[in-house]
Amino acid sequence: MATIIGYILIPIVAVITFFVGLYIGNVKFLTKNREEKERLEEEIKKAKLDAAEIKSKAIEEATAIKKREIIETREEVHKLRDEFEKESRIQRDELKSLEERLVRREENIDRKEQALDEMKEKIEKEKVETEKIKDEASKKLYEIASLNAEEAREIVMKQTSEKYELELAQKYRDIKDRYEDDAKKYSRWIITTAIQRYASDVTSEITTSTVILPTDDMKGRIIGREGRNIRTFEKLTGTDLIIDDTPEVVALSCFNPLRREIAKRTLTMLVADGRIHPARIEELYEKSKKEVEEIIKEAGKEAVMRVGIKSPHPEIVKLLGRLKFRTSYGQDVLEHSIEVSMFAGMMANELGLNAELAKRAALFHDLGKAIDHEVEGSHAIVGGIIAKRYGEKLEVINAMQYHHNEVDAMTPEAVLVGAADALSAARPGARRETLENYVRRIEQLEEIAKSFRYVDKAYAIQAGRELRIIVQPEKVDDSISEKLARDISAKIEETMEYPGIIKVTVIREKRSVSYAS
Repeated sequence: MATIIGYILIPIVAVITFFVGLYIGNVKFLTKNREEKERLEEEIKKAKLDAAEIKSKAIEEATAIKKREIIETREEVHKLRDEFEKESRIQRDELKSLEERLVRREENIDRKEQALDEMKEKIEKEKVETEKIKDEASKKLYEIASLNAEEAREIVMKQTSEKYELELAQKYRDIKDRYEDDAKKYSRWIITTAIQRYASDVTSEITTSTVILPTDDMKGRIIGREGRNIRTFEKLTGTDLIIDDTPEVVALSCFNPLRREIAKRTLTMLVADGRIHPARIEELYEKSKKEVEEIIKEAGKEAVMRVGIKSPHPEIVKLLGRLKFRTSYGQDVLEHSIEVSMFAGMMANELGLNAELAKRAALFHDLGKAIDHEVEGSHAIVGGIIAKRYGEKLEVINAMQYHHNEVDAMTPEAVLVGAADALSAARPGARRETLENYVRRIEQLEEIAKSFRYVDKAYAIQAGRELRIIVQPEKVDDSISEKLARDISAKIEETMEYPGIIKVTVIREKRSVSYAS
C-alpha cells in the first residue's frame, strides 16, 4: 500500500515540480523582458533627445550657412560691380585718350599741311628768283662774251649742274659722316664676333691624290700586260694614273674630287689584294662607289648635326653630302656651307633675328652645286627649286636664291646669308683663283674706274682687293671725291662678281713746285 502511494505521489510531485519550475522561469522571463523593455524605452527616449538636438544643430548650421552664403553673394555682387565700374572707367579713359590723340594728330596734320603750303610758296618764290638770276646771267654772258643765246644757255646749264652737284655731294657727305661711324662700328663688331667664335682651319683642295705602294714591282702589275690594267682603271674611274720615278708612290689626277676619291679607294684595295686584272678592277670599283655613297650620306648627316638644325628631307641630306666632293676656287663646298651657316647663325643671334632660319638657309645656299651640269640655271636658283621640291619654307628658299643677288630679299636673314657667304669666301687662303680670272678682274676694276668723269688714273692693288683712283685736283673737291668713291663702289657691285669686299680709295693731290735760283 505504501508502495502504491509512493508510486502515485512520485508523478504528482514531479508534475508539481515541473509547473513550479515553469512558473518561476516565466516570472524570470517576464522580469527580464520588462527590464529589457525599460532599457529600450530609455534608449529610444535618449535617441529622440539626440535626434532633437541634432536637428536643432542642423537647423542652426543651415541658418548660419544661409547667412554666410547671402553675405558672400552680396560681396561677390559688390566685387563684380566694382570691377565693372573699374573697366568702364578704364574704357572711358582710353576712349578719352584716343580722342585726344586724334585731336592732336589732326592738329599736327593741319600744321604739316600749313608748313607744306609755306614751303611750296617758298619754293615757288625761289624758283622765280632762280629763273630771274638765270636770265640775268644769260644776258650778262651774252653781253660779255658776245655769245649767242644757245651757247650762253649751255654755259649757264653747266654752271648750274656743277653747283647742284656740289650741293648734293656735300649733303651726301654730311649724311654719311653722321651715320657711317656707328654703322661701321656695329657691323665690324658683329662680324668680328662671328669670326672669333668660329675659328675654322684654312683648307684648300688639290687636284691630285697619292697612293703608297709596298714595292716598286707593284707599278708593273698596275700597268699590266700591254697596259690593259691601267687603261681599264682610267676608263672606269675617269682619272689619270701617273706612274713616274718616285719610289713606291703613284699619283691620281682629276679635277673631280668625287671621281678621285673613288679611284683612290679602288687602287688602294687593288694594291692590298694583289690581284690586279680588268675584272677585279671593275669589281672593286663598284664596291668603292657604294662605300663613297655611304660616306656622302654620313657627311650630310654630320653637317646637319654640326650646324644644329632640324633634320631636312633625306634627299637634301644626300645632296649636302655630295658637296663634300665639290670645290669652289679650291674651297671645299660642304665645309664652306657649314662655315657660312655658323657665321649666319651667330650674326642673327647678335642682331636678335631668327638664328634657326639663317643657319638652315646658309647650310643649303650652295645646294645647287651638287646637281650635275645638265640642269639649267644658276646654282642659287637651282638650289632653291630643289629646296621647294622637298618641302622647305619660302623664307629659306628666298635666302638661298638671294645670296648672289639674283632675287630680292624677303627677310633680314636672307641678307645675313649673303654676308656670311662673302665673309667665308674672303677669309685669307680660303679660295684660289686662276691667273686668267685674276687678270680679268683687275682689268675690269680699272676700266670701271676710268669710265667716270674727273678720273685721271686708276690702279687695282692687293690682288684686286683695293682700287686706288687718282682724280684731277683742280676739278674735284672733297665732297665730289666722296660722291665719286660711292658711285664707283656702286657700279662695281652692280657689274662684277667677286669674293669678299673691294676697297675704293679716291686720291686728290695737288702739288705746287717752284725753284729758287
